[in-house]
Amino acid sequence: MATKEITKEMSQKEALYIKKVNKRKLSGSLEFTTARLGWQVTLALSAFFLFQAVRKGGVWFAVAGVYLAGFALDYIATQRIIKEVTGDTGVISDTTRKLGWLMLPFVLAGDFFMFIAGCMLIRKEKNMEYQLSVYSLLVTIFILVVSALNLFKESQADTFWLGMGLYALYAVLNLVIMNAVNKYTYGKKPDKKFLPYAYICIAGLALGNVFSFLLGIISLGKYYNKNEEVSVEWIDVIRRLFRNYMSCVGMFIVIFLLSVSIASMLTFDYDIAISNNFAARLAAPSLMYPFGCDEFGRCVFTRIIFGARISLLVGMISTLAPCVFGGMLGAVAAYYGGKVDNIIMRVLDVLNAVPSILLAIAVIAAFGTSTTNLILALSIGGIPGYARTMRAQVMGVANQEFVEAAKACGAKDGTIIFRHIIPNSLAPIIVRITMGMGSAVLSTSSLSYLGIGVEAHVPEWGNVLKAGSKFLETNPYIAIFPGLAIIIIVLSFNYFGDGLRDALDPKLK
Repeated sequence: MATKEITKEMSQKEALYIKKVNKRKLSGSLEFTTARLGWQVTLALSAFFLFQAVRKGGVWFAVAGVYLAGFALDYIATQRIIKEVTGDTGVISDTTRKLGWLMLPFVLAGDFFMFIAGCMLIRKEKNMEYQLSVYSLLVTIFILVVSALNLFKESQADTFWLGMGLYALYAVLNLVIMNAVNKYTYGKKPDKKFLPYAYICIAGLALGNVFSFLLGIISLGKYYNKNEEVSVEWIDVIRRLFRNYMSCVGMFIVIFLLSVSIASMLTFDYDIAISNNFAARLAAPSLMYPFGCDEFGRCVFTRIIFGARISLLVGMISTLAPCVFGGMLGAVAAYYGGKVDNIIMRVLDVLNAVPSILLAIAVIAAFGTSTTNLILALSIGGIPGYARTMRAQVMGVANQEFVEAAKACGAKDGTIIFRHIIPNSLAPIIVRITMGMGSAVLSTSSLSYLGIGVEAHVPEWGNVLKAGSKFLETNPYIAIFPGLAIIIIVLSFNYFGDGLRDALDPKLK
């Protein structure tokens, strides 16, 4: 009897051990991570579209059918990946990888999770450059798809076809670059033949495509690295960032919104966002008006697209400005110490004692409602936090050997602070910036919703949400979509910040 119990206990321990080993194998498989998230998101979207189909019928049944087919395909691929990764060989078969090609067309339906899963599945070897080229292509395709919705409107912007042509050309270039990545970048440094493609990638920053820009500077950084055996630190940080898939998703959403904000200057008509059209008053969502229209007949979808530009601009400036001023004050306070430290920090303590939202309201009440005053109001409240963070970092760096060596060589205080101390104290500041941008966007929308942020006529997310809140019972979609936009951008910044924090942590290398 005792022997049977011992045998049973050993079997349970063995099963638990095998389960842990399989879990570790799957967590290290990028194919499994992307495919699992792909079918989970696709299933949730399928349920939503199916609900809409039952309520409204028509085209919603077709959309729900497309997403259900995508879910079935992705789920089957995920199960095959689990079976093969945890099997004896631990290798994904070519048959399973071919399923990735079937996932790619679903990007045209707006399912970028399936597109990423397909791209990760079709390639056996996936370096960082390949992942960046995938995200770069995906951003460009999404901009084309979103901009193409303007074809259903009665009129388009004067520069619509110019913008569509530019982005279509860049999508083709992205395909060529992706092919070049597969040929020339699998090594310690890229082949010299890839350099022209790298410069094209850098030029993609003009279109707001940060993934393309990163691909270019990483390739050039590797190529011009004199000592091939020594890795480039900032490239290693980006590589560790891409190990966290959710941070990549957050970064993709942020970069996509930034890119579509730039593209909107060419492909979207601003008049549709601000001009009254009472013939379309409270129109329901359709291909012409994807998110419906508000009480003045203004397209909510177009207003959200243009609102992304305002929200991101205010969020970034109101985060970077206090970072610069607060960082400088914190560095000076920590370096000199004594009375200088005491005076600077006590003044900042007084500023920090006032709640940031209350301080912003007071500044706007004193100077009036405008975008500039909103940036000023949000920036002032953020200075103490960045100053304290920088001060804590500088106090740990100021007494290290390289600072003492700089002093012994006769370097001036300004040189030591700005060339030696601050660059070595930036890691937590960078993380705080990414986290702070989400909070700044949320604060911008909150103040605009209260009527004391951006001017009422400007299509900012808080203003769009405020206009739709009056119709929550009768036309809820007017408020739901801008609300979702705010939630998504804040979550994206938070996921991105979490991943960046882990990437910059030397303990997690």
